[in-house]
Amino acid sequence: MQRLTLADGIPEGFRGSVVALGNFDGFHLGHQAVVGRAVARAAHERRPALVATFDPHPVRFFKPDAAPFRLTSLDQRERLFAGAGADACLVFGFDAALAATSAEDFVAMLARDVGAAAVVTGEDFTFGARRGGDATALRELGARYGLAAEAVAPVVLGEEPVSSSRIRRALAEGDTATATRLLTRPFAIRGVVQHGDKRGRELGYPTANMVLGDYQRPAYGIYAVRVRLPDGSEVAGVANVGVRPTFKPPVELLETYLFDWSGDLYGQEIEVALHHFLRPERRFESMDALAAQMRSDEAEARGLLA
Repeated sequence: MQRLTLADGIPEGFRGSVVALGNFDGFHLGHQAVVGRAVARAAHERRPALVATFDPHPVRFFKPDAAPFRLTSLDQRERLFAGAGADACLVFGFDAALAATSAEDFVAMLARDVGAAAVVTGEDFTFGARRGGDATALRELGARYGLAAEAVAPVVLGEEPVSSSRIRRALAEGDTATATRLLTRPFAIRGVVQHGDKRGRELGYPTANMVLGDYQRPAYGIYAVRVRLPDGSEVAGVANVGVRPTFKPPVELLETYLFDWSGDLYGQEIEVALHHFLRPERRFESMDALAAQMRSDEAEARGLLA
C-alpha cells in the first residue's frame, strides 16, 4: 500500500478519490464500517479509495503528557487499511498549523489539495479548529466545494457503541475477549526486540523483550500470545506484561517466550498479539517458585492456543 502525504503531493492517479476520514486508532468494527462504505462507494463509482488518518493522534498533540493510549501504530493501521481494500493511506501530520485550520479551510483543502470527490466519516467525527466542524458541517461545506459527504452510523455491539475508549477499558481490565470482539482481532503490540538482563534464559525461558512505547497498557499479567515474526510467520507463546515484581529494580516490559522456536530476534520488529489473559502479575519468593509457575503458565497457554 502506498503512503501519501500532502507535503509530497497527491499523485494524479489518486485524485478524484473517495476518502474515508478519521483517526481510526484500533481500526475496530466502527472504523471498518466507515472504510468499508468508502471502499464500496469508490468501487461503484470507479474511483480510488483512500483512508486518511492523523499522526500523531490529536490527543497526543493537545495533551503531550497524557498516559499511553494508542491501540495501533501507523504501520499497523496501514496494513489493516490495505486488508480492507483501500488503495492508499493518506497521513495528515497533526501539528499546530493543522490544529488552527478552520473547518471550512480543511474542507477546501480536501477538495483542492487532496482532490477528493467524496468523503466518508463516522457520525461522531469532528474536525477543524476547536472542533468547529462535524458531519453536518462537512456535508454543507462540501457542497460548496463540489465534495460529496456522507456519515456512517455507529456500530452497536452489546447495547453499546463500539469505540476505541471501550476497547481501552477492556484491555485495562484484562478482558481480552471483549477487546478481540470489538477489534475483530486480538490487540497486538509491535516493537523492536531489545537486549534484557537474561533472567528468563537463566530459568530456561529465554524471552524476546520489548518496550510498550505509546501503546495502551493492558492489565499487567501473563498472556497466551501469538507472535508475528519478521518473515511473516507466526509462533505461539506466553508473555508477561508488567514490571516484573520479583526482580529489582522494576522495569516495564513485554517479555515473550516463543514455543518451540529458537533464533536471534535482537534489533528486529515483531508483533505480539494478546489472545488470552491467564493471571495477574505477582511477586515470587524464590526462583524455584517462579519457574514452577512459568511451567504452569506455559502449559495453560499451549492448551488455550492449541
